[in-house]
Amino acid sequence: MTSAVLSVRARSRRTALAVVLCAGLATALTACGSEDPDKGTNGVGKLTATQIEKKAQTAADSADAVRLAGTLVSKGGTYTLNMRLRDTGGRGSVVSKDSTFELLRIGDELYLKADAGFWSHAEESDTGSEAGEAAADKLRNKYVKVPEGDPAYQQLRGFTDKEVLLDGLLTLHGTLTKGGREKVDTTRTVQITGGEGEGGTLDVSLEGTPYPLRFARGGGGGTVTLSDWGHDFALEAPAKTDTVDYGKQLPRTSS
Repeated sequence: MTSAVLSVRARSRRTALAVVLCAGLATALTACGSEDPDKGTNGVGKLTATQIEKKAQTAADSADAVRLAGTLVSKGGTYTLNMRLRDTGGRGSVVSKDSTFELLRIGDELYLKADAGFWSHAEESDTGSEAGEAAADKLRNKYVKVPEGDPAYQQLRGFTDKEVLLDGLLTLHGTLTKGGREKVDTTRTVQITGGEGEGGTLDVSLEGTPYPLRFARGGGGGTVTLSDWGHDFALEAPAKTDTVDYGKQLPRTSS
């Protein structure tokens, strides 16, 4: 047998061995030569939907602060929020069908600031148009401290409460399933859904800490993004010159 024939047979054996090795690794690495979809991520995409939800909730609970922006639809109406929240309070804006206002909460002290249109609408329903316009001139673009006994206090405070808002956004309802890979801005995410989407859809970051980055409520209930996790911000009481003491109870401010 010539050396040329032996050389060909040796090469054939090496080729066959490479094929066998490639086939054996295919199960663990998807396929020989193809890229792992979770390469370079935090590994959360490999978990089950239930495990991903728990990871996201734990990450959110451990963060001192977050920015929440988007639209929420409830029985009380549709609200567009842009809020910065921390454990001790929050600040930001809320837009509803008939009004736009800003909220600032430091501990239990809650302040409301709105334009003249907001106060005119609220005051007129209580006192008539002339009194409403007079009060609006006094209150517009000023911070009004909301009395804790006011019927609107708890509703308005809820917009500034990190725990209340996140509890409502980070709990999916129904059977959980894991979806595909998406992006929120430039950050890669994995999606999980509850009840085939009717129970909400949550995007969880595949980069760094597995924070929840976007939540879509089922049934067209709105979508919000969550960002600036752990980025602290200042909460300071407004200056006295920017504050008006309304009294024991605000006018009816529900939209």
